[in-house]
Amino acid sequence: MNRTLYTLLFHLGLPLVALRLFLRGRKAPAYRQRIGERFACQLPAMRQGGIWVHAVSVGESIAAAPMVRALLKQYPDLSITLTCMTPTGSERIRAMFEGEPRVQHCYLPYDLPWAAGRFLDHVRPRLGIIMETELWPNHIHQCAKRGIPVALANARLSERSARGYARFTGLTRPMLEQMSLIAVQTATEAERFRALGARNECVQVTGSIKFDLKIDDQLLPRAQALRAQWGATQRPVWIAASTHEGEDALMLEAHRELLKVHSDALLILVPRHPERFDAVHALCAEQFATVRRSGAAAVEASTQVLLGDTMGELLFLYALADIAFVGGSLVPTGGHNPLEPAALALPVIMGPHVFNFLEISAMLRQAGALQQVDDAEGLAGAVRRLIELPQDARRMGEAGRAVMQANQGALQRLLDGLAALIR
Repeated sequence: MNRTLYTLLFHLGLPLVALRLFLRGRKAPAYRQRIGERFACQLPAMRQGGIWVHAVSVGESIAAAPMVRALLKQYPDLSITLTCMTPTGSERIRAMFEGEPRVQHCYLPYDLPWAAGRFLDHVRPRLGIIMETELWPNHIHQCAKRGIPVALANARLSERSARGYARFTGLTRPMLEQMSLIAVQTATEAERFRALGARNECVQVTGSIKFDLKIDDQLLPRAQALRAQWGATQRPVWIAASTHEGEDALMLEAHRELLKVHSDALLILVPRHPERFDAVHALCAEQFATVRRSGAAAVEASTQVLLGDTMGELLFLYALADIAFVGGSLVPTGGHNPLEPAALALPVIMGPHVFNFLEISAMLRQAGALQQVDDAEGLAGAVRRLIELPQDARRMGEAGRAVMQANQGALQRLLDGLAALIR
C-alpha cells in the first residue's frame, strides 16, 4: 500500500468513521461535539508560527505536559498548539493549561490530505512534535510539503507494532524518511525504526521522558490529610488504576478475597475511561459499600470501595494508597504507565500483558519494584503479602523510586534535539 491508496481507502471509509463517532457518542456524548474540527472546519482562532504538539489521548497528554512547560519557558515568544483525538484528552489538556494564554487547543483533523493541509495553513507551525507513535502519513507529508520539520518524541515501537508497519512498507518507509527527528526510548526501538526506513541520523536514543515525572511537593501531604480525615491512616488501602472492561470484576474478586483476611481493607478503583464510570459503579455497589470520589459522600469506616470517577486526579489517588495495581494488564490491552506509582515509592503489581511498557516494566521487575500476577487470585495474594510484610512493600517502593531517579534526563536530551530543529 502507498499513500495514494491509503488516502483513497480512508475516503471510502468515512461512512464507517461517522458511524464510529455516532456509536461512541451514545456512550460519551462529547464525541458528538466539535465534529467540524475533525475535518479542519470551524477551527478556533489561533496564533501562528509556534510549535504544534500532538498527543492522541489522556496518557500522551500527561506525558507531554513537562515537555510543553519546558518549551513555554525556553521559547517565551512562541505559542504552542496542542491537539488530541479524544474528548478525555481534550478535557485533560484544558485542565492542565488553564490560564496559560500561549497554549491553544483543538482536535487533530482526520488524516486526509485536504484536512491536514487546511489545519497546517491555519496554524502555520515552525515545528511539529508527535508524542510516542501516533504516525499519520498525510499529516507528515503535508508538513514536508510546507517545509515544517516533524519530530517523534518519546517514541516507542513494540515488536508487534513494528511487524504491523513492516507489512505496509510502501506507506511506512516514505513517511519515516520525511521525519526530522525520532527520539526513541530504547536502543532496541531505535533499530526497529531504522529497519522500517527511518534515516539513521534522525534516530536518537533519548530515553523515556516519563522518568522525568515531577511530583508536586504538596501532593503527599494533601493525601495524608485526606486519609486522616477518613480515619484511614491505619487501614490498608490499595488502588487498581486505569482498569479496562473485564478487569474491574477481577479487581472486585481480588478485593473480596482480601476482605476475608483484612476486613478493613479499602480498594480505590479507577476505570480508565469516563464513559464506564456509571457501569463500574453499579458493579461495585452490587457487592460492596461503595463511595464515588465525585460525590458528596465521605469515605467512612464501613466503606469498602472508593470509585475514582474524576479526571486529572490519578496521581493524587495513587498518593492515597499503600499498594498499586496498574490496569490494562490482566486483559490484553498492553498495560499503562507503572512509573506514576513508582515515583511515589509504591510497590507496583501488574498482570502479564505489559507490551505497551515492556522495557520499563522489565526494569522495574528486575529492580524488585514490580510484581507480576496472572489472575485475581494471584493479585489478592500479592496485595495480602504486601500488607502483612510492610518491610517488603517499602523495599519495593524504594527500588521503584531509585529506578526513576537513575533514568531521568530524557526530557533535556529531547529538548536539545528539538532546539536544533527550531533553529
